[in-house]
Amino acid sequence: MRTLCASTLLGEFFVVGFAGLVAMKDPALSMTTVWTVCGAAMLLSLLLCGMVTRPGGVQLGWLLQIALIASGFAVPAMFFLGAAFAALWWCSVHFGRKVDEAKAAHAAASGARADADAG
Repeated sequence: MRTLCASTLLGEFFVVGFAGLVAMKDPALSMTTVWTVCGAAMLLSLLLCGMVTRPGGVQLGWLLQIALIASGFAVPAMFFLGAAFAALWWCSVHFGRKVDEAKAAHAAASGARADADAG
């Protein structure tokens, strides 16, 4: 799960940075506000790469997805991109857990086979 989720979060890091560049063009938004918000979101996405398997990591990831969708009010394209990354996040969590379960089952089966061969 960690690899899939980290890949999604790393992609979000770049998308948020590019969205910040687009948001700078809006005269109603100050550059300080844009880069404070984008910087915080980018930092959170990088930090979540390392803590996605810890308690609360996946939930923080969902909060980031909601924030990305809500950023569409500043950059309308983010409604679409945020929804796309929310779908990728769901897939990363869902299928990542299935892969982890399959790896654990395979490791248990290999360990049982090794014990039988040793005995």
